[in-house]
Amino acid sequence: MNHFLEKVFKNLTYYINKIRVKLRTYRYFFSPVKLKQPIFVVGCSRAGTTLVYKTLSESKYLGTLQKETHDFWAALHPIEEREWESHEIPVELACEQDMAQVSKFFYNQTGYTRIVDKNNQNGLSIPYLIKLFPDAHFVYIKRNAGDNINSLMQGWNKADEFGTWSDMLPSTINIAGGNNKHWCFFLAKGWRQYVNSPLEEVCAFQYKAMNEAILNAKENIPKAQWHEIGYEALINNPVEEFEKIFIACNILFDSHLKQHCKDVLLKPYNTFSEIRVDKWKDGVNQAKIEGVLPSLNEIVKSMGY
Repeated sequence: MNHFLEKVFKNLTYYINKIRVKLRTYRYFFSPVKLKQPIFVVGCSRAGTTLVYKTLSESKYLGTLQKETHDFWAALHPIEEREWESHEIPVELACEQDMAQVSKFFYNQTGYTRIVDKNNQNGLSIPYLIKLFPDAHFVYIKRNAGDNINSLMQGWNKADEFGTWSDMLPSTINIAGGNNKHWCFFLAKGWRQYVNSPLEEVCAFQYKAMNEAILNAKENIPKAQWHEIGYEALINNPVEEFEKIFIACNILFDSHLKQHCKDVLLKPYNTFSEIRVDKWKDGVNQAKIEGVLPSLNEIVKSMGY
């Protein structure tokens, strides 16, 4: 009986939400709104961005889709129109029409004019996003190179989860001697040079490209609209570090959020193994990662590691 009632409740919730979206769509048509101080969580894939996004999504003051929004952004400016060069949306494409379309989508889906969003490609498009929304706030989550690359390598071996979008790529992917036939996570400029490379070199390229793009964009973001945090500090003291994030975003850190953060590591989001620092040093990819770390010395230093 409980299972039956649970199913009924889920169905009712689903249809009620559909009705709400439809009503907000009509309301927006007659009285358009613009997103105010949207929050964009950015960082390299597998750096802890989902942990930050999901925790921010717990706030009752923010609208959220509770999922990544790759499909929406990809449809707004299809990558094939840029000859598959990169998932970066160039700043020159930012316009009033885009601002209205983004505002409409998130408002209709959530009912909020202040939202939090995250997908693993937006870090390449910060100049575009800040031009659309000059009052946007960015939360940058960074992770040490060894652990981040190790997690990227694990993710690349889950192509059915992280590489389904790449079926239409115009290049043949033959990474790691043919073990990886789908490109995973995101495309950055120069990706074609790595279609036949060892997996650790591809992941090092992605780590460097994403973090460089974010740090370059940071230079043009007002300090009050930027917050960055290392994954290591976050998992060592989640309550204190999350409180800093919420304060930086001017969001009340209430008792519900405090309790959530106390327990957040007990219910990890999309992790491959236990949560700890320097996992790569005793993992199967240790030797391969050691081989690519010297090529990342400059970006790692820029990140504060």
